[in-house]
Amino acid sequence: NGFYNGLLFHRVIKDFMIQGGDPKSRGAAAGLPLGDGGPGYTVPAEFNSKFFHKKGALSAARQGDQVNPDRNSSGSQFYIVQGQVFPSFGQDDMARYNSYTTIGGTPHLDGQYTVFGEVIQGLDIIDKIAVVPTARGDRPVEDIKMKIILME
Repeated sequence: NGFYNGLLFHRVIKDFMIQGGDPKSRGAAAGLPLGDGGPGYTVPAEFNSKFFHKKGALSAARQGDQVNPDRNSSGSQFYIVQGQVFPSFGQDDMARYNSYTTIGGTPHLDGQYTVFGEVIQGLDIIDKIAVVPTARGDRPVEDIKMKIILME
C-alpha cells in the first residue's frame, strides 16, 4: 500500500547492516534522530534456525532486551545484513558455515532477531549503501530513500 515508499534507510553501519522502516523518516529534517517510530504495534518474535543472518538476510528490527525481554519485532522497521566474512566459523551447521565463510553475515544476531526474508538479487546495492558517510546515530549524511516496486 506504499507505506515504505519515501522512507529512509536511517541507520547504516558498514560491515554490519542497513536499517529502515521508521515512518518518522518520511520527510525528516536533516540531522533529526530517527529509529523510534513505528505503526504502534509489535510482532511476536519468530526464531527459526533455518533462517540466519547471512549477507542479504532481511530481518525485523526491535527494541533492546532491557525494554523488550520477549524480543518482539518492530511492526515496520527492518534491517538488511551486510556483515563480514568469518574465515573460521563452527562447522556444526554447514549452511551457516558456507555462508559465513564465503559471503559473510552477522552470526551474533542469530536467535536474537527474526529473519523473515532474503535479498536474492542486488547484494552490491547493500554494499553501496553501507559505505555512505554517516552522522550521529549512524544516519546517512545524504538521505537514502526507499522506492518499492512490486513484481508479479
